[in-house]
Amino acid sequence: MTIKRRTLLKHSAVVLTLGLPQIACGASIFTVRVWPAPEYTRVTIESDGALKTKQTIVANPPRLAVDIEGITLNPALKELLAKVRPDDPNIAGIRVGQFSANVVRLVIDLKHAIKPQVFALTPVAAYQHRFVLDLYPTQEQDPLEALIAEKNQELTAQDPLEALIAKHLQPSSVSHPDSTSKIPAKKEALAKAGASIETKPEPPALKGTERLIIVALDAGHGGEDPGAIGPGGTREKDVVLKLAHMLRERINATSIKGNAMRAYLTRDGDFFVPLHMRVQKARRVQADLFISLHADAFFTPQPQGASVFALSQGGASSSAARWMAAKENKADLIGGLNVKAKDATVQRALLDMSTTAQINDSLKLGKNLLGEIGRVGKLHKPKVEQAGFAVLKAPDIPSVLVEAAFISNPTEEEKLNSEEYQTQLADAIMRGIVGYFAKNPPLARQRTTS
Repeated sequence: MTIKRRTLLKHSAVVLTLGLPQIACGASIFTVRVWPAPEYTRVTIESDGALKTKQTIVANPPRLAVDIEGITLNPALKELLAKVRPDDPNIAGIRVGQFSANVVRLVIDLKHAIKPQVFALTPVAAYQHRFVLDLYPTQEQDPLEALIAEKNQELTAQDPLEALIAKHLQPSSVSHPDSTSKIPAKKEALAKAGASIETKPEPPALKGTERLIIVALDAGHGGEDPGAIGPGGTREKDVVLKLAHMLRERINATSIKGNAMRAYLTRDGDFFVPLHMRVQKARRVQADLFISLHADAFFTPQPQGASVFALSQGGASSSAARWMAAKENKADLIGGLNVKAKDATVQRALLDMSTTAQINDSLKLGKNLLGEIGRVGKLHKPKVEQAGFAVLKAPDIPSVLVEAAFISNPTEEEKLNSEEYQTQLADAIMRGIVGYFAKNPPLARQRTTS
């Protein structure tokens, strides 16, 4: 038994989804989920009672050991499916074994050093007790630099000489696309690579002061939070993410008065992002607009039509708007927010500084969007509504929340799954964005592309 146990600890692949319940201190573990994301990876263990756990970080090689007391391995654990994806940015693999008579140890092998947040969640919505491991890399990426690099890569792709160098040389050997390297240096690099190409005059470099217009697209819900679920089983989080991807294509292919546009997605996959972090991420890339995408739901299937909401400094514009804001603001509870995180309270407080100017600009944006959406589908209300949506609290970014349709209405659920309607809706929102900028040019900021 000892040899088998050591072999399991050394060679087992990945954990995570228990086919049968496990007994732990009188509680049953139902399932374990893994949610990879560029910013962090979440591991969730769900049970019908609180778990007693202890975790240890090992620096070299980087790994996290988690001991769960009161569990013994049984045949169900042998049926565990591999849940960690090869492209997970943070986890290399997970091993599980019986560490002692009543302790199961999970060993999470990491791809780099991490800053873990470990916390427990009490039952809410469809979930019972959850034990959560959020694995954040110690080295964070700068999302604004990523957007600028993406634009520069496009310019590089237009130059066949640059493209050939990129193909034959390692990335570390290639000059940055907006560097001042000259043709002779490139010829020398190509000679080393054993390649040749007819040189042409260098294309004009991307000017360091060119204005990059950034639209933050916020696909609602995600990960542990599925959002509303239609009568046919359609999940809100899936519909709005697809809509965000369609909008990104349109935004990235558009320029306004010679200035390129770029879409920045607060989530680009199926993972949870706390409400205040969605706003923080948009501010970090200095977004010019923030558009949160949702698909409405109600207790009965009758309500239908799209809506657009802006923030309110006072009361809600209607009882329905107040109810909607309260419902959407519960996303943190369902998605699983670490309320004890040191910076969470501070960040939320800093965002509670909405300004009249921001709200007025948000209303203008909302009016443009509502007018265009009304051309392709039914509107629930003919004007922009207002309420205290937590996700709209960026004090310096015009922000709106778009409810594309009532997913709880069978007819509208079918439309949300229709490629034709999705295309029409994405085109309508895009026209609304362009129409807003036509009357409200982006402010001149000290944003550069180098």
